Amino acid sequence: MFTLPDHWLTVRQGNAPLVISLPHTGRDLPPELAARVVSPWLARKDCDWWIDDLYAFAAGLDATIIHTSLSRTLIDVNRDPSGVSLYPGQATTELCPSTTFDGELLYQPGQVPDPAEVELRRKLAFDPYHAALAGELQRLRAQHASVVLYDCHSIRSVIPRLFEGELPQFNIGTHSGAACDPRLAGEIEKLCDQSGGSRVTNGRFKGGYITRNYGKPEAGIHAVQMELACRGYMREPMPEVSEANWPGAYDPAYAAPIRATLSSILQACLAFAKGA
Repeated sequence: MFTLPDHWLTVRQGNAPLVISLPHTGRDLPPELAARVVSPWLARKDCDWWIDDLYAFAAGLDATIIHTSLSRTLIDVNRDPSGVSLYPGQATTELCPSTTFDGELLYQPGQVPDPAEVELRRKLAFDPYHAALAGELQRLRAQHASVVLYDCHSIRSVIPRLFEGELPQFNIGTHSGAACDPRLAGEIEKLCDQSGGSRVTNGRFKGGYITRNYGKPEAGIHAVQMELACRGYMREPMPEVSEANWPGAYDPAYAAPIRATLSSILQACLAFAKGA
C-alpha cells in the first residue's frame, strides 16, 4: 500500500463552462515509491514543470480546475487504463511508466510494478482523478449547453526518442478532430499563430486519454489538449538536461508573453462554450 499525501487531489469548482485538467504537474512521490526508483530526480524528470503556475490565472475566469499532486511515475492519469498504447508504433510511456521519455530506467532492479500493483495504483490514484473529472463535466454540462475541457501539458523541446528535431511551441491535440468542434480548434490555432510561435495541430501529440475519452462534441463536451514546448515559458537547457540544470526556475516575467496568449485562448474557449 502507498501512503498518499493529504489533499493530493484538488478540485477548484467554478461555474463557467470550462474545465482545466492538470494531470502531469505533480511532484509528490510516496516514500514507498521513492525507495524503489533509481533517483527522485529521474522520477520527476518528465513532470510538466510549472504548468500549474502558468495557468493559475484560470481561477479568475471561474474555471473548474482539477489537479493531482502525485508524480506521473506513480501512475499516469492521461494513459488508457487498459494499457493500450495511444500512439501505436511510436515510443511512449506506460500507465505506470518504467522509463523516462529518454528511455532511462526509472526503477532499481526487480522493482518495476507487476500487474497487481498497477491495478492497485489505478484504484488509488487514477480512478479518483477521473471520477472528479467526469463528475465536474457532468455538473457543468447540466448548467450549460456546451462545456470545454482544456487539458494542460508541457514537454521538453528536444527529445529524440519521441520526435525528430525541435518540437513546435504550441501542439494542439483534438484526437484528429474527433474531440471538439472544428470552430473551436480554429480559434485556438488563430491565437497561437498570432503569437508568432510555431504551431501544429494533431501532429506528434494528438491528445491523450483525457482528450480522447471525454471529448464528445455531439454531447456538448469539447476537449482540447495543449502541449507546450517548455522553452516558451521557462529557460530550457538544450539539447540535454541534467540534475544540475533541470528544471529551471519559474520566472513570471519570462513566461508573461505566452501566458498572455494562453489567457486569450481560455477566453476564446469560454466564448465558444457560451455561444455554441
